[in-house]
Amino acid sequence: MRTIDIHAHFIPQSMWKTVETGSDWFDITYQEENGVGFTLGPKGKDQVPLPKLRFTADQRINDMNDQGVDIQVVSLAAPLYNYHLTPQLGLELAQEVNNEISEMVRLYPDRFAGLATLPMQDVDVAIDELDRAVNHIGLKGAELDCIVNNNNWDEERFYPFFEAAEKMGAVLFYHPQPNNNMATVRNGSYSIPNSFGVLLEDSLVAATLIFGGILERYPDLKICIAHGGGPACFGAGRWDRGWQVRSEARINISNPPSTYLKKMYYDCITMSETALRFLIDTVGIDRVVLGSDWPYVAWDPSPVSWINNLNSLSQGEKEKILWRNLESLLNI
Repeated sequence: MRTIDIHAHFIPQSMWKTVETGSDWFDITYQEENGVGFTLGPKGKDQVPLPKLRFTADQRINDMNDQGVDIQVVSLAAPLYNYHLTPQLGLELAQEVNNEISEMVRLYPDRFAGLATLPMQDVDVAIDELDRAVNHIGLKGAELDCIVNNNNWDEERFYPFFEAAEKMGAVLFYHPQPNNNMATVRNGSYSIPNSFGVLLEDSLVAATLIFGGILERYPDLKICIAHGGGPACFGAGRWDRGWQVRSEARINISNPPSTYLKKMYYDCITMSETALRFLIDTVGIDRVVLGSDWPYVAWDPSPVSWINNLNSLSQGEKEKILWRNLESLLNI
């Protein structure tokens, strides 16, 4: 039985080569403190899991073998999103990253697929780079932050992007910043931004795409949200109630919000069998896929072993999560 992991991070070798000279890489610098690595940029300071985020492709494959993962869908480490740069610099960063991921896919087509990073600060430039990534260098779609320079994804300026992604059949994988999100402002202690803030962002982008009418306007969009979509499914009843009793909640959508939750995909990273079972029962088994958050989450056992050892899942459900759903979504 093959296994496909949609949530596997990547730092390009071009960044490592640049920071080793003492220079910054598109406003990102790097430092180590007592053997622990950190990137530093305009969005703050983020730990880099060492040594894995410096692995070559061959080293990644060895680690994948240890975890029982056949294919990683590689995407940029979230702290390196480029939206703060000028469009030209953002494009240069994106092309460096996307070309390197594409080369991994070319050399190891049976082990890697890829998602592009895009300069979303300029929608037209982002559309052109998505087209290059999907139609010319073999990537499957793009990884996106849950907000773009304080702009929400339901804003009209993003409509052409969604239209283009829908036509290309590109997968859009939403992944928030781990240490620079809405929780950072309220309480940055106790690792709350990483353990809870990312879940708030996941849920908010789901609500934004739904209530903003994006999924109704572009019904064939392929969207996947990280970390099981956060608490979005748990709040579905309240969302539907709001849609029933508040006219402003019905401006852009003609059906209850829970209807649109079932149109998106979610990785399995809930860290709880009960939560995963609830996610499956809410959106359907065809919408849940394998994710590891490699290498930020130290799984014991591996994510594949975790899924295989869950008593609440049937063998058919396990197969859909581990590979069947992503095989179909990504056309692998």
